[in-house]
Amino acid sequence: MSRPGSGEGLSVTTPSDTELVLTRTFAASRPLVFDAFTRPELVRRWHGARGWHLVVCEIDLRPGGAWRFVSRGPDGAEMGLSGVYHEVEPPHRLVQTESHDGWEAGEALVTTVFHEVDGQSAMTTRMTTRMTTTVRYPSREIRDSVLRTPMKRGAGEAYDRLAELLRETTLKGDLP
Repeated sequence: MSRPGSGEGLSVTTPSDTELVLTRTFAASRPLVFDAFTRPELVRRWHGARGWHLVVCEIDLRPGGAWRFVSRGPDGAEMGLSGVYHEVEPPHRLVQTESHDGWEAGEALVTTVFHEVDGQSAMTTRMTTRMTTTVRYPSREIRDSVLRTPMKRGAGEAYDRLAELLRETTLKGDLP
């Protein structure tokens, strides 16, 4: 079991020269996890590594709709991401482009699939959702440059924050 804040629940693999796959399981239903990825009021509460917070969170959730996030870190540094949705299939799948502000390397294509699975223990039966995000970069060099950044730590911490949000939301029995 991973420690809160450790990012240990995140698996990062490289199935091809240009792809990176992130997988994480959350103790929540697929519709709730999908909402947490697509509703700005929820995304603002978890997106980014610890100490980073979204100061811009714009989501036009439809094929052809644009999205834009700007995160601010503890030292005031900002990082912007944006793209366009290609497919939106609630609560199963999202396909979108992604590019970083100032990044001249081209767009990545990001496909996120949400698969609901039974989560059972001796005491409870509850639904869990496995998120699998495949990021396809224009080249191996770009993918490898991303792997050299603290991306895994940042994504792991963000997904830990998401897991905490989902746990709180599930315990309260409602969405904000």
